[in-house]
Amino acid sequence: MKRKLVIVMVGLPARGKSTMARKLGRTLELDGIKVRIFNNGELRRKLDTDEDASSSEFFSPANARGKDLRERISRQNIEEAQAFLRDGGQVAIMDASNVTRERRRSIAAAFPDQALCYVECLNADEEALEANLERKAGLKEFQRLSPEKALESFLKRIAYYESIYEPLDSEANRILVDSFDSCILQEQIADVLPYYDRIRDIITTRVVRNLFLVRHGETHYNREDRIGGDSDLTDKGLEQANALAEHFATVRIPIIFTSNYKRTLQTATPIAERQDPCSIIALPEFNEIHGGVCDGMTYEEIRQKMPHVARARGPNKYRYIYPEGEGYKTMEDRVHRGLKKVFFLNNYDENIMIVGHRAVNRMILSSFLSRQEEEIPYIYMPQDRYYHIQIDPHKRLFELVPYKSSPSTGGRW
Repeated sequence: MKRKLVIVMVGLPARGKSTMARKLGRTLELDGIKVRIFNNGELRRKLDTDEDASSSEFFSPANARGKDLRERISRQNIEEAQAFLRDGGQVAIMDASNVTRERRRSIAAAFPDQALCYVECLNADEEALEANLERKAGLKEFQRLSPEKALESFLKRIAYYESIYEPLDSEANRILVDSFDSCILQEQIADVLPYYDRIRDIITTRVVRNLFLVRHGETHYNREDRIGGDSDLTDKGLEQANALAEHFATVRIPIIFTSNYKRTLQTATPIAERQDPCSIIALPEFNEIHGGVCDGMTYEEIRQKMPHVARARGPNKYRYIYPEGEGYKTMEDRVHRGLKKVFFLNNYDENIMIVGHRAVNRMILSSFLSRQEEEIPYIYMPQDRYYHIQIDPHKRLFELVPYKSSPSTGGRW
């Protein structure tokens, strides 16, 4: 019979620990392993105490009452994890900051007969971290504060954690993870750990519960067969956006990711209005191909006025770059970076929606489908349907789902 395992998450707030914990827990569960996550923050929010456990001062090392309550929360979760393992559980995930050696030693002492593995989450991407901090400041526990005050409070909370932070160094079994790039930076494993090969695979593999990949509704430029620009939606495009909102009204969408262009924001807004709550996060990485000197022209105008462009683009559409603009190949890195932001900012167990553009969505879809580059510019990306994607170690699902709207038109990126 395999030994049982305790996974101890480590790291500062907003570094992706809980997302990683849920990813580990859910995938191990799909493998038939009895696993449970013990999250200190969730327990703190459930407890009815006189202490304002959401204020930054609650986390001050000098706050004796706050420190006492945090220790009691940790002990309670440890006791519940011990009971879970005694009653047949196989993997307990201790999800908390656990930034001091003292806290980690107390966890180790509580499980003398179990294998322990410490997973420390870092994130060196400043843009993704800033966006995640802003999202964290919008959580329910900060609702009594303005967005500015909430962010200030959360940053002060992090500063308190930083003041006592002791990275992993002496623990026998430890993994240092870049949670933005989903890669292992360092690992030191002294024991034979149960499920370890699987854990390494989970950490480094993108797992998608539900991703809804939507193209924006019809624009005036679509009708005129023009490329690029920042056109508004037509009446038909607004109808498509409202149809999408109705279609997803009963599907929980906590965040919608868009580009900076009006057409994606105008498509996302009605969808977000039917959710409670829902944030729209615009990522420049998802902006459509920049057409350079051809931006705003129709395809017919390009053929007539710039025949050299039309001729040069035909043989290899993927690698062609518009004069003073972009091409599929040159936007590859930024689109993939945008995807990394999406998965870092999204909690593992939540649905994801991206409202993007034809070419950008082709690039996103190709990263899951492993399409050859010469095929990517021809991936079908209509405006009256969306792609639904699910990926886990047991299955891959890609389906093109219609919703009630008129047929798609325009755009040949």
